[in-house]
Amino acid sequence: MEPTPASANQPPPRTDVDEFSSNAALVDAVRRHGAGWASAELAGIGRLVGSAEFAEHARLANVHPPTLRSLDRYGERTDEVDYHPAYHHVLGAAVAHGAHTSSWADPRPGAHAARAAAFMLFAQAEPGHACPVSMTHAAVPAVVGEPAVAREWLPGLLGDVYDPRLVRPAAKPGVLMGMAMTERQGGSDVRANTTRAADAGDGTARITGAKWFCSAPMSDAFLVLAQESAGLSCFLVPRVLEDGSRNPFRLVRLKDKLGNRSNASAEVEFEDTLGWRLGEPGRGVRAIIPMVHETRLDCVLGTAAGMRQAVAEAVWHARHRRAFGRLLADQPAMAAVLADLALEYEGAVALGMRLAAADDAVWPRPGGDLGAAGGDLGITGGDLGATRGDLGAGAGRERAFARIATAVAKYWVCKRGPGHAADALECLGGNGYTEDFPLALRYREQPVMAIWEGSGNVVALDVLRALAREPEAAEALAEELERPRGADPELDAHLERALALMADAAREPEEAQRWARALAETLALALEAVLLVEGAPSCVAEAFIASRLGRERRLGYSCLSDTARAEEILARVM
Repeated sequence: MEPTPASANQPPPRTDVDEFSSNAALVDAVRRHGAGWASAELAGIGRLVGSAEFAEHARLANVHPPTLRSLDRYGERTDEVDYHPAYHHVLGAAVAHGAHTSSWADPRPGAHAARAAAFMLFAQAEPGHACPVSMTHAAVPAVVGEPAVAREWLPGLLGDVYDPRLVRPAAKPGVLMGMAMTERQGGSDVRANTTRAADAGDGTARITGAKWFCSAPMSDAFLVLAQESAGLSCFLVPRVLEDGSRNPFRLVRLKDKLGNRSNASAEVEFEDTLGWRLGEPGRGVRAIIPMVHETRLDCVLGTAAGMRQAVAEAVWHARHRRAFGRLLADQPAMAAVLADLALEYEGAVALGMRLAAADDAVWPRPGGDLGAAGGDLGITGGDLGATRGDLGAGAGRERAFARIATAVAKYWVCKRGPGHAADALECLGGNGYTEDFPLALRYREQPVMAIWEGSGNVVALDVLRALAREPEAAEALAEELERPRGADPELDAHLERALALMADAAREPEEAQRWARALAETLALALEAVLLVEGAPSCVAEAFIASRLGRERRLGYSCLSDTARAEEILARVM
């Protein structure tokens, strides 16, 4: 019997590609939002993360997950996590290319859009490391609000050298930050937190308690919420103190997670642990909410990055695999599925990059006071989902728009990620279901984006709060939706429904809780459609409206009946 040829109808690995330049939707968004100056750097990142070598590092980082080392060989506590060298390689590359804090370090026009694109490119290649990258980016606004803390920590946060050593921050060229808010009894309801902070009288406190989830526990410091006599306060808790001694930070165990396995998530205990207060006593949520806003946006961007990987792998497979005498990509049923998956990504990246551009308008340019721009993202009732107020000192309309639109996007884009990954995986057949191919990992990864920083109900209810209590946010969103009136009758009809729902929710917020998710979905689809009408080729915008808002809408992917339009859409994938 003759052996089966090694290349018998099996697609080659999708490696050694430029993940930026081949991604038309992302290239278009970068230019549209004033970050065209970063295109050469982003193309370099695209070639890096698209290389076979980087793909192997990403694979190894997940095949060999982190392990907890509680004690040294003498029985003394170490509370450290060991990562495979491949994880350090991936994280080091992301830091070196500014995927963490480049928008703060060099805040030229378009900086946040450029940083968002870099973040997505790295998150597409390996999702787990994106967690500490995102948290470090998001910590900057909270840190700069406290000048004494900023003087010590900001230089390291803005550094572009990754140093995994657990040593005092002054001895490192770069530092990473995380956050620890969730407790076992409360989850998103931080009013239920029981971790306590005893004021030391010098701007610091001694913290005692436990956190149920603390991701990237080898970061250099964490933003922690703890109860004081004045109420819930925010503290910066370093792992290593200035004298080189370890701050009490006990790692109880690592979570055995469905996905996100290259990134450690721990249960943590504090016992007389030193923390530097950020903001006023009792106003801790106000201090930490800018971080929550930025990490919510990164959940949107991370989901979009996963969608990009999923559809790119599916299209690659279909263009190299034959069945029943033809390439899969040339068969109308498969082309319709692939084009629909591509449309989902087009909408997600358009919305995510629009929100990154809003950050560019909100945060000050060089010479501005970043600390003053921290503002009051606010809180209502102590619930992490209940943010309100001032995002910064920049353009008021963009602040208000970002306030509500980020919650809308977080709900919808992240909710769509798992189903998108499942359909893309199915396009690869049995190969997709094996760990030898990257979409099995992506399928396990996407659900976490809908959970982090507020799961579905928390975020949908946050949209309601914004509509009911912040008329400026509702006005900014309505203004965004009104711009393309008359471009398409089906879009016009959907916008009428969206605006009517907004008005109903503002009038009867309690009653609207029953349909808060439907409201968020309606608003998200409206925003995505508007942005695609304004910035995408007509084939994309028209197909999106028909398949999501109009006559062709179905529950599953494969709604496109126009074969020629499907081919145009797929031409943008690679």
